[in-house]
Amino acid sequence: MGTRGKLEVDIDLKSNADKYWLTLRDSTTIFPKAFPHDYKSIEILEGDGKAAGSVRHITYAEGSPLVKSSTEKIDAADDEKKTVSYAVIDGELLQYYKKFKGTISVIAVGEGSEVKWSAEYEKASTDVPDPSVVKDFAVKNFLEVDEYVPQQA
Repeated sequence: MGTRGKLEVDIDLKSNADKYWLTLRDSTTIFPKAFPHDYKSIEILEGDGKAAGSVRHITYAEGSPLVKSSTEKIDAADDEKKTVSYAVIDGELLQYYKKFKGTISVIAVGEGSEVKWSAEYEKASTDVPDPSVVKDFAVKNFLEVDEYVPQQA
């Protein structure tokens, strides 16, 4: 059994792609306020929190199914193409995965949109399960953002 893998998910959204993308890009501010059940805080450690090279420390809320905190570095961001990729560079997740990189893309589909999320990972050992709990959390989060976006003017 291999220690490297990739997870992918596509989620249909009712939100306009531009509005959805702007909400995701402003997650540092919005997520702790809109989703306090999942995010305690998101702190910018380097950069502006959006551009490539930016580093953010995320503290998850009590009862998080994942980890208590993680530090992510934005590897690339393209507002025109509505894509961002990031790598987890610190936190409990790295006890289980030597490498964890994610990519998010938002694509316009008619009046709504679609979000594509993928993660490439390398397990610390063959005993570690695939990070499906991370995927489930991402899906839940993307759907909650979809519910939140229409409220924004």
